[in-house]
Amino acid sequence: MKKLFNVFLSACIAASGAALSGFTYEAGSAAGSLTKGCKSAYLMDYNSGECLYKENEAARMPIASVCKVMTLTLVFDAVSAGKFTLDDTVSVSSKAMGMGGSQIFLDSKCQYTVNQLIKSVVVCSANDSCVALSEKVAGGEDEFVALMNGKAKELGCTDTLFANCTGLPRDTQYSCARDVALMFANLIKNEEYYNYSKIWLEEFEHPDNRKTSMTNTNKLIRKYSFCDGGKTGFTNEAGFCLAATAKKNNLRLVSVVLGAGSSDDRFNSTVQMFEYGFANYQNKIVLDKDVTLNDEFSVRGGKRDTFQVKPERNSYVFSAAGKAPEITHKVVDFNVKAPVAVNQVVGEIEVYKDGILCDKVNVVAAESVDKAGYGDYLKQNASQWAI
Repeated sequence: MKKLFNVFLSACIAASGAALSGFTYEAGSAAGSLTKGCKSAYLMDYNSGECLYKENEAARMPIASVCKVMTLTLVFDAVSAGKFTLDDTVSVSSKAMGMGGSQIFLDSKCQYTVNQLIKSVVVCSANDSCVALSEKVAGGEDEFVALMNGKAKELGCTDTLFANCTGLPRDTQYSCARDVALMFANLIKNEEYYNYSKIWLEEFEHPDNRKTSMTNTNKLIRKYSFCDGGKTGFTNEAGFCLAATAKKNNLRLVSVVLGAGSSDDRFNSTVQMFEYGFANYQNKIVLDKDVTLNDEFSVRGGKRDTFQVKPERNSYVFSAAGKAPEITHKVVDFNVKAPVAVNQVVGEIEVYKDGILCDKVNVVAAESVDKAGYGDYLKQNASQWAI
């Protein structure tokens, strides 16, 4: 079964309602003047990847500890691939223990869990934890850096080169605002990330009973109510940098500022970009994973001929506030044969925005269908001959 039907979006302008507390936003700021004191900036919609604002977005420059976005990505990838779990232990090398800059003061005589080390990287940007994790994943930092560069190419980052996993200054290390946005958007696909990114204060407990206090370097966690994740960076060479994400209603945004002249400039500019995005754009849900489709799918060889279906996940369409793009769906039935299990993939929906494909969503069974037995076929045949 193939079906084509139209759904028209209603447009609305979202009210900002931000809890800034120490940050300023001038309502109605024009795109082109959203940042202050920053060398480069980028704002994009998380779901569609559409750029909402850019400023010197491809300029290659150092990004300091924002580099750890890729370090964390590879660690989460390794966990997803089953190489190790969050509860597995990590031995700390003398190299990791001796890292300078921001650190959690690991001891090479101790072992730590992957979970602990990830938390220290996300919350307080621990360089020693980064190196320890790189050795866990790849056997050594050099080998890990090769993986970082490979992943960057895979994500389409054309102006990025990594030389270490910490972001400490290297002449051969650089990225750009656009590439950082792509990398950070990929990182936050890991739902586990948010278990760490929203922590403000916490004690890091070492196996030898020492404790090190951690404070989140991303001040927006407390200062801006919609922000639930981010990665800061600073060196004299890179200036103040920040990759961050914020969500309001159905709209999640990703922002990057690089080379800011002060910490306030990076945070204020980020809030300014977020507020601009929330005030001028919307993400409308067009498929709800909890709502069955109007039409049932057919099934061959089942105890009944049809069954109900629903989208496997929500689908959103991004647009400017005040605009109503034409949304069409093309539903494809995979011609399923019984038995059918609940949540089994049985088809696909293609979502089109103004005639352009913008999303593909699996269709799953909302109910089970048992395979027909001999007795069922006899009943079916008998009913056909009934007078």
